[in-house]
Amino acid sequence: MTTTTAPFDQAKFEAALGRLLNDVGSVITAASVITGDKLGLYKALASGGPMTSEELAQNTQTHERYVREWLANQAAAGYLDYDPAARRFSLPAEHIPLLADDASEVNMCGMFGMGQPLFADEPKITQAFRTGKGVAWDEHDHRLYTSTDRIFRNGYAAHLVQEWIPALDGAEAKLRTGASVADVGCGHGSSTILMAKAYPMSRFVGYDYHLPSIEAARQAAQRAGVDNVVFEVASAKELPARNFDLICCFDCVHDMGDPIGVLAHIRSALKPNGTLMMVEPYACDTLEENLTPVGRVFYGASTMICTPAALAQDGDLALGAQAGEARMRDVAYQAGFTTFRRATATPFNLIYEARP
Repeated sequence: MTTTTAPFDQAKFEAALGRLLNDVGSVITAASVITGDKLGLYKALASGGPMTSEELAQNTQTHERYVREWLANQAAAGYLDYDPAARRFSLPAEHIPLLADDASEVNMCGMFGMGQPLFADEPKITQAFRTGKGVAWDEHDHRLYTSTDRIFRNGYAAHLVQEWIPALDGAEAKLRTGASVADVGCGHGSSTILMAKAYPMSRFVGYDYHLPSIEAARQAAQRAGVDNVVFEVASAKELPARNFDLICCFDCVHDMGDPIGVLAHIRSALKPNGTLMMVEPYACDTLEENLTPVGRVFYGASTMICTPAALAQDGDLALGAQAGEARMRDVAYQAGFTTFRRATATPFNLIYEARP
């Protein structure tokens, strides 16, 4: 048997080397981002303006020698600007929403923080590649749950009440006068609490099979002072038939091993004129359309979290985080829904409406 070897393209090699070095630098810098976030270094630069390492250390009550090295790394990464004449570092105004504003929907610190549990869980995922078995949500490193909530909650706060619910046909009017709502796969309850605060005449129930998340959600509701919401431990297929006006699934249907069975059960729990709202990661219908920076993040998370979660459950339809609208529509129709549409979208999410 003869084989042919493609000619070695030196320029292509050097370009690939540059990309890989950049990625290695990003991985290493991620740890420094977590440190800067925890210590308030970004916030100090955002509020205090350009600083030397001595000034930043004094401002944040940290050790100057550590701060000096951290600043150099952040400047090399392009996250900070450096003025060599004044020996001062600054956080550009355009970077404040990304690194120093806890309310910003594009704050990246939570995304960097997700790297910790993913690296901790890597041995389990690698073994799962060999066996084909799943890795359930509750089997992950505990830091994944708080990181996930931090990543999603600001986006929900920016869009859920303002845009997503109003985009549903007739749902908001019901919520304003008094509706029964279920939030399936609620996690730490950020989405449920946002809705409960916005629509005090309605009653909300958050469901999740993960007890620590439900406990965190109950504590969050108590801190928020909302009394029209409760949280219960239940899987999606254990959702009680309570004739809900609205059932919401935030970034979780693609994680389910049997999404068709789950949506069929959800349909049975809705009133005849009820609504299912599914919020899913933004995705096009073909792989080539999803080969983007956002798709890279979603495919990476899907490899380490979403697909293993689906494979750990009953059923074999592991959709993954880039399922796309056409596939989600097919799942909804197979589950018995008669109407399905894209209600609205953001750069990171697609919001679907389905009706019995």
